[in-house]
Amino acid sequence: MRLSWLLTPALLAVTVLAVPYEEYILAPTSRDLVPASVYRINGSVSNPAALTSSTTENTTFYGVSSVTYDFGRNIAGIVSLEVASASLSAFIGVTFTESNLWISSEACDATSDAGLDSPLWFPISDAPGIYTAETKHTRGAFRYLTVVSNTTATVSLSSIRVKYTAAPTQDLRSYQGYFHSNDELINRIWYAGAYTLQLCSIDPSTGDSLEWLGVISSTDNITLPQTDSWWLNYTITNGSSTLVDGAKRDRLVWPGDMSIALESVAVSTGDLNSVRTALESLFALQKANGRLPYAGKPFSDMDIVSFTYHLHSLIGASSLYQYTGDRAWLSRYWGQYKKGVEWALASVDDTGLANITASADWLRSGMGAHNIEANAILYYVLKDAISLAQTFNDYSNVKNWSTTAAGIKTAANSLLWDDHKGLYFDNETTTLHPQDGNSWAVKANLTLSCNQSDSISSALASRWGPYGAPAPEAGSTVSPFIGGFELQAHYLANQPDRALELLRLQWGFMLDDPRMTNSTFIEGYSTDGSLVYAPYRNTPRVSHAHGWSTGPTSALTSYAAGLHLTGPAGVTWLFKPQPGSLTQVEAGFMTQLGFFETAFRRSTAGSYQELTFTAPNGTSGSVELGDVTGKLVSDNGRRVQLTSGKATGLQGGSWRLTSL
Repeated sequence: MRLSWLLTPALLAVTVLAVPYEEYILAPTSRDLVPASVYRINGSVSNPAALTSSTTENTTFYGVSSVTYDFGRNIAGIVSLEVASASLSAFIGVTFTESNLWISSEACDATSDAGLDSPLWFPISDAPGIYTAETKHTRGAFRYLTVVSNTTATVSLSSIRVKYTAAPTQDLRSYQGYFHSNDELINRIWYAGAYTLQLCSIDPSTGDSLEWLGVISSTDNITLPQTDSWWLNYTITNGSSTLVDGAKRDRLVWPGDMSIALESVAVSTGDLNSVRTALESLFALQKANGRLPYAGKPFSDMDIVSFTYHLHSLIGASSLYQYTGDRAWLSRYWGQYKKGVEWALASVDDTGLANITASADWLRSGMGAHNIEANAILYYVLKDAISLAQTFNDYSNVKNWSTTAAGIKTAANSLLWDDHKGLYFDNETTTLHPQDGNSWAVKANLTLSCNQSDSISSALASRWGPYGAPAPEAGSTVSPFIGGFELQAHYLANQPDRALELLRLQWGFMLDDPRMTNSTFIEGYSTDGSLVYAPYRNTPRVSHAHGWSTGPTSALTSYAAGLHLTGPAGVTWLFKPQPGSLTQVEAGFMTQLGFFETAFRRSTAGSYQELTFTAPNGTSGSVELGDVTGKLVSDNGRRVQLTSGKATGLQGGSWRLTSL
């Protein structure tokens, strides 16, 4: 463990510039990649390991044969083969997969809506040469690559390389945020979330063209021969980089993912420009009546209505402003934002709740009636909207928004709360207690008391299985997307140890199970631990690098380390660490105003032995340290006495806790 960071605030600033804890970053040091090792050999192949290094040796395939190479982690990019010699003109194929469950010489795991993907075939001559895939055959994510010879030819390859194309505008290892603790698994989870988001940041011209949308579907049984082609050549947004849902597929902008992914991007890579282009592409598709799309183009042509995903776009706009402080950007979309709020309010009926008539959501079932998830998210959006209106001194809608929000809170607790179970019903027509709506109720502060929030936290935790938290609203499913909101709910209910337990259980499984990529987080799986995502019949379709599964990255920074922004770009802030059983924590990230950082060490009994935190000069904030006593001393000598562990009106700068 590094303890030197506890010495001085100045050292913290130096450490940030050096990208602390770079050893945990999973992004490659170069965009020119070769395989890390040989995973499997079929048929007659000599010296297969030659392609795992930059040697002058060759790998030779004799007739029908194949070698599966392992890159050691999930990657993305364009493949090139260098042929040293061939006995005759032939084809060499390449197949890709994120999981070792789908290694095959006949097909790749699926980028399309259903089915499997054809191998990428290179027609080679009997002369030496380099063969490179077209840009449309960029492969969005894979850990395993299988080289296939399916003729009688003898072919020698001198190299196989991948041009890494993810995070196209990023300096891959120059993160703007960091996290470290005394728990190695927790540390690895934070960085795997950041790396997942890098894989989900793409060149906008390489979106999924959806050529099979409407032709085959996830309910079809697909057998070989598989789909004829896969093309990643649809331009989905403006700009040079954008954030999509999944690296392999769909490679489209989905608003729901934004509510998790944006916050985790902000505290890790800092690539908020990719978020900005994604959000702008959604606002460009807004209907005249104010409704925002279920997904970005080309999927938007299906014109599917989703109440919740409409709201997630609004949350994305508010969150982007919160982390960037870009008032000019928000002002440009403020009129559209307000229209979006009004579209949602048109669904509120005389019960005080929104009556949901559209079924589309995150592929959960039963979305309808006075749904608790939809109403909790609407309540959250209304609170956001009221705050943003104050930013623009635009109070024309505030009274109505406030009244409606109050009505939602009253009605939800009157009609949907089940005091016996300590959870909300999904709606008044069912006995289902969903994970999504109950997590969002705590996140949105829809609950009436701390005891009620704790009741929800306790009830949700009581349902955990050996592989994580179930989402009964989606059958026998574990949803890392909704699990991210449950994580936040446990912290907000002042149950940090419960949050850490879920992190280790669910994200630890996703990170370390041998069927996973061991570097990125999967879209979803079954409560029995099988890598089957209930909404899909076609299991190879499941994405193993999905931005909506990265909730721990932001949760650990915001809650375990306690670095909360309460004003745009952190002009105001709250330092409220909730480390639970963690005894050492160091974290930081940057906004346009400067660095927000903390480092502290605690005894196993929970008392702080050393604690420092830093906020940019010109900002102000508050501190909440539980029942801690003592004083905060600034780098310029100012001393502030804690009262019941709290202090307000602190100015930016570096502070340390002292008992003197």
